[in-house]
Amino acid sequence: MQGSDRVSSHLNWKVLFALVVATALTLPWLGGWAFGAMHGLSTLATVGISGIGILGASFLLTWGAETAEKDVPRAFAIAVLAVLAVAPEYAVDALYAWNAGQFAGTERGIEAGNLAVANMTGANRILIGVGWAGIALFTILRAGAATDIAVEKRDGFLADVVVIDRDITVEVAFLLAATVWAFAVPLGGGIDILDVVMLVGLYVLYLAVILRGDADEGDEEHVGVPAALQEIPNPFRALTVIGLFAFSGLIIFTAVEPFAHGLEGLGTSLGIPSFFMIQWIAPLASESPELVVVAVLVMKSRSTAGFNALVSSKLNQWTLLIGTLAIVHSVALGEYGALMFDQKQSAEIWLTAAQSLFALSLIVNFEFSIREAIALFVLFVSQVAAEYLIIRDLVALPVTSYELLLAFTGVYAVLATLLFVSRRDAFVRLLSDARETVSGAVSPEAQPQSAD
Repeated sequence: MQGSDRVSSHLNWKVLFALVVATALTLPWLGGWAFGAMHGLSTLATVGISGIGILGASFLLTWGAETAEKDVPRAFAIAVLAVLAVAPEYAVDALYAWNAGQFAGTERGIEAGNLAVANMTGANRILIGVGWAGIALFTILRAGAATDIAVEKRDGFLADVVVIDRDITVEVAFLLAATVWAFAVPLGGGIDILDVVMLVGLYVLYLAVILRGDADEGDEEHVGVPAALQEIPNPFRALTVIGLFAFSGLIIFTAVEPFAHGLEGLGTSLGIPSFFMIQWIAPLASESPELVVVAVLVMKSRSTAGFNALVSSKLNQWTLLIGTLAIVHSVALGEYGALMFDQKQSAEIWLTAAQSLFALSLIVNFEFSIREAIALFVLFVSQVAAEYLIIRDLVALPVTSYELLLAFTGVYAVLATLLFVSRRDAFVRLLSDARETVSGAVSPEAQPQSAD
């Protein structure tokens, strides 16, 4: 009884109200899904109910991750948050990879393989082109930004910046390594075992490094729900975190497919090609929980944690997601088999890697300005819009869709190279700091020795 009294004493009515409201947002979807009542609803109603459920789950997911920072390294808590937040994208993409294996050798299987890659590359480019750019602009331009220590006013046109904490040096360095490797993925004509070992291995090494860190208790003051939940003594606090993760994960995992497919249906009814919908609208839907999570962190003036989540999400999508596609495909196939894709999807991967390289060149100095965010967003929107015009034959452009992808790949790569050269001192420092951190984590000699 004493432990229960201590738990309840920390849950004041404001905290309980917030938890109840967020949970209530998920209940219409949970009830409809559990009792099979969603099948009789219209497409619009399904999108609305599942979308609201995902929104509520996103808040619960954020609170769970922030509460976990009391007991585990913050970087690890954010990494877990990032994985769970992009779980919807994993679920949607795994479906296409599974179909590619189930129907291997048929036209349907070939199309599913291409759709798996298209959905994956679309999600990654949305995460940077909309997510990184949009959250940076939101962080700087939102009301209350003046009190955010991560936002700095600078002289010049659109020069205000978000200052990114150097604690995410390891994440940026590992993302850079994954990006460089991604350029080689299409050279084999598919995602094979070498890609799986390299990319998944990079993420496992990253987790090993950040797990060697200490819990960040007291480094950053929490407010609201996480602050109250962190005061709950263990084991009740750990059980609360696990419960929040499990419940929000269930909602997101079950709601994302009907949400994404509902959006696809709405788009198709408007005359938008289905392939275009699967590459762009479905990933936009599945990325929404993550963007909500990061926006919540920024609104609480936890911009550092928000950008950490964005970079961590990109890292796990650019490593685990690619590896997952090949693994799921092989399981469905019943034996090992590389996930094959066509020439256009090769260009999609190159373009996605080039965009990632450009984004990293923007933050290599751990600052992200308004004009840089706008440039990132405009380049993304320009490519998507131009490709849509070509696919729909709305304009007569002197290039094919494939050539357009290669052209934008070149633009991103050239800009990234110029920025890395101009910021070479920051780049060298990034690599040096990351190497020191990784060496300290994996080398026993680098660890402090206990006295005899």
